[in-house]
Amino acid sequence: MSKIEIYSKGYCPYCKQAKATLASLGLQYQEYEVTNSKALQLEMRERSQRTTVPQIFIDNQHIGGADDFHKALRSGALNKFLQQH
Repeated sequence: MSKIEIYSKGYCPYCKQAKATLASLGLQYQEYEVTNSKALQLEMRERSQRTTVPQIFIDNQHIGGADDFHKALRSGALNKFLQQH
């Protein structure tokens, strides 16, 4: 099973939507709440080269933010990626 990680903030509607989508697909994920953690925010920025949330990784590969994630889901790229890993 692939390791899915998501950096998020509790008040972010895009984070909530991405997490709900993952849950609806039956995919388990590790969530990193970055709201009050400068260390996790820095980690997220270093890994993704982005400052916005959510940032999603599958098996340490950066998938992107909410728009990237949903685009990959709609195109079938997400399923192909999950099958490869």
